[in-house]
Amino acid sequence: MRLAGKVAVVTGAAQGLGRACAERFLADGAKVVIGDIKGTDLAAWADELGQATSLAAVEADVTKRADVEKLVATAVKTFGRLDIMLNNAGIARSQAFLDITDADFDDVLGVNLRGAFFGVQTAARQMIAQGGGGVILNMSSINALLANPNLATYAMSKGGMNQLTSVAAVALAPHGIRVAGIGPGTILTEMVAKSIFSSDEARRTVLSRTPIGRCGEPSEIASVAAFLASDDASYITGQTIYPDGGRLILNYTVPVSEQS
Repeated sequence: MRLAGKVAVVTGAAQGLGRACAERFLADGAKVVIGDIKGTDLAAWADELGQATSLAAVEADVTKRADVEKLVATAVKTFGRLDIMLNNAGIARSQAFLDITDADFDDVLGVNLRGAFFGVQTAARQMIAQGGGGVILNMSSINALLANPNLATYAMSKGGMNQLTSVAAVALAPHGIRVAGIGPGTILTEMVAKSIFSSDEARRTVLSRTPIGRCGEPSEIASVAAFLASDDASYITGQTIYPDGGRLILNYTVPVSEQS
């Protein structure tokens, strides 16, 4: 129960990594406000959990500052404060670089980077106002550092997010607020299935470049989030941690058959 007494907000929580992180925060004793643009799915999951005294669900579009402010306001109104903000909401589009339209660029950057900026700024203002510091986490990706032209808009948004994490950490350190990032490798989520694992060949390519020889589970990312949100990570700020099965350290391709 390392997060007992803490209040967290998690965006993009209707499925995937957001849902896994919210579940882990609850298991570790936090009270949690979950937000997602998929309001029906979010409400159904909240009802399924049945933790009315520890969980609140709010339909929210992170590209709208007012919706992000609503999430934070709900945390304060329902649970009294805000201690942890996880900016997880994100989208990815797999497409050729020259096919990217202005709308594609705006959509991906709007959710992944603009939404995260709104989350960092809004959470920080509340944490400063209430006193006592806090933790802000940004869900990045190994694609912030890798150059995958088929995921160009996603990669650009996550590269920007890493800088958001860095500059916010410096700006907010005097207020006792830590800011850290999580950069997963290939994790078995719905988004990965649609945007990356589009064929057997794509799957083999990903696994051949992952030394541990498998994809990660959402719960494995949630454990990193729980650690960073806790006092166990009290001296970590400005860093992005990469739970990626060894992908970033690899400088050659390992045949997937050798990893099975």
